[in-house]
Amino acid sequence: MTIPRRQALKAIASLALLAMTAAPAAGARPPSLTEAAGTYRVAGSSVIHFTVPQAGGGSGLAGDFGKFSGRFRIDGNNIEQSSVEFTLYPESVRSRERRIENFLRSSAVFDTANFKTITFRSTIVRQTGPDTATVEGTLTARGKSRKERFEVTLTDWNRRSIAFTIRGSIRRAPYGMDVGTPIYSNVVQFDMKIRGQRR
Repeated sequence: MTIPRRQALKAIASLALLAMTAAPAAGARPPSLTEAAGTYRVAGSSVIHFTVPQAGGGSGLAGDFGKFSGRFRIDGNNIEQSSVEFTLYPESVRSRERRIENFLRSSAVFDTANFKTITFRSTIVRQTGPDTATVEGTLTARGKSRKERFEVTLTDWNRRSIAFTIRGSIRRAPYGMDVGTPIYSNVVQFDMKIRGQRR
């Protein structure tokens, strides 16, 4: 069946209009922290990735955590009053090789037989831009607690969900996990993609 030319052009124009309204325009303003105010729980689709570089540019160690939980609240009136609570379960650590996973779970690193969780509780949130912030708080691992800081960028938001990238560098020696230094760096680099669901 042949579609008349005028009808075909009308259909194409309708599809183009639909595409323009469905997709954000190039260079569109990113969402702001103030607009995203609310309380969220951390979704299971989040990704908690870490790397420990090797001296001399080797492949180093890398892994992810498969189990975690948390919630965060963004205060739209005063971002500094926002809060973050996060829990990692080190037994769920995953890596490219089983022997590395077993090593990370051992008493040399996470000691999962004696310490079931790693927790972070924020103490202050400082907004550094419309869609960026610095989060400082207390990280507790292997029974030791220290102040740590993470850089947060809001990447996506709608009425029901929110997404961030979070990056930070943590020295492992203060937590009793300095095995392998100096062959492996004393610094663990975290690169996380966190998605939250509105509560």
